[in-house]
Amino acid sequence: MSDEARLTQLEVLAAEQEKTISELSQQIAEQWKTIDKLQRKLDALTERFLELEEQASPDVPVTKPPHW
Repeated sequence: MSDEARLTQLEVLAAEQEKTISELSQQIAEQWKTIDKLQRKLDALTERFLELEEQASPDVPVTKPPHW
């Protein structure tokens, strides 16, 4: 294989890798957006659950079990 052919092959490989890296970077950015969105939803649901739990049993005392 000539030096010119090897160089061309390496340039093609580098271009393909650059494209792949760019695509993966975009996918990661999309996934982080989704993760952030889901985390905000989870935080809101957790807060709402704790509020409902407090409303459901406000007079239940927190005591140690008898075996303690």
